[in-house]
Amino acid sequence: MLSVMVGTIFLRALHRDIARYNSFASEEGTQEDYGWKLVHADVFRPPPHRMALSILVGNGSQLLAMAAVTLLFAVIGVLSPSNRGALSTVTIALYVCFGSISGYVSARIYKMNQGAHWRQNVVLTALAAPGAIFSIFIILNFFLVGAGSSAAVPFGTMLALMSIWFLVSAPLSCVGSYFGLRQSAIEHPCKISQIPRQIPSQPYYFGKWVTALVGGILAFGSIFIELYFIMNSLWFHRVYYVFGFLFFVFLLLIVTCSEVAILLCYFQLCSEDYQWSWRAFTSVGFSGFYVFAYSCIYYVRKLNIGNVPSAFLYFGWSLVISVLVTCITGSVGYIACLLFVRKVFASIKVD
Repeated sequence: MLSVMVGTIFLRALHRDIARYNSFASEEGTQEDYGWKLVHADVFRPPPHRMALSILVGNGSQLLAMAAVTLLFAVIGVLSPSNRGALSTVTIALYVCFGSISGYVSARIYKMNQGAHWRQNVVLTALAAPGAIFSIFIILNFFLVGAGSSAAVPFGTMLALMSIWFLVSAPLSCVGSYFGLRQSAIEHPCKISQIPRQIPSQPYYFGKWVTALVGGILAFGSIFIELYFIMNSLWFHRVYYVFGFLFFVFLLLIVTCSEVAILLCYFQLCSEDYQWSWRAFTSVGFSGFYVFAYSCIYYVRKLNIGNVPSAFLYFGWSLVISVLVTCITGSVGYIACLLFVRKVFASIKVD
């Protein structure tokens, strides 16, 4: 209900802005632009570090598709909640099969932002993020082997996972990048000026860290109650059954991230700051930081871990989960803001 109310109020304000801008443009004589229309010639300017942004959004889109389909299978009863092995297997299989999504999305965004090093984009999209996660997995597994834990993954299984990564996931990502690069570049509704517009000094509450802290905690607030039950299931070996409610919370997270990112982007453009791309990613992607902070609080208040390897294992996997949440929520925020910016600037009359 709160999301619908906020979205309705925001749409009414936005429609009023568009009608006022277009009415001024239709009048005789010149009318000085103001508000977010001032940055129409710079809003689609390629952001700094476009390579990293495209890779993160591409891998976040892959994780988002994996999580959505896995939850859908669990909701309709294809996966049994009591069989964790089947759930893990399906999750890994879907992640591998959706490698083409990461390549396609990354290539499209990189080409839209006028990137020239497309070979690096193809290789890094297929190897960078999965390689980082797999490296952390290997390090944590060494701790399990050193501690003599039965939960340590055998060497043969490690080789099988690496084979799946290099023989299935990476080639699918390259195929997706190929089709993404073959597509024509996304054309923007407004032309980009030759000289960048100077960004006026911004108030402190529009700083990137302030917006990240505010946007991140709003996105985290939509999931933190369910996160408690998920962590109980993970670390106390309890069976998690309420996948229907989890799927609803997942949808609520997507809606919340989209609305928060769009609102913060709107306020940023109204203050004549057109560098929205990274801000859209970090404003809601910072929810991963709150997930890790919550994991630290959970460790102190709920767990009783007395040895160093177990504590290292807990914080290592908590860090991986937090990074994955950052990629998913940040990708949702960036894609939502991209669609929003293209829609609103295509609705106004500009010279």
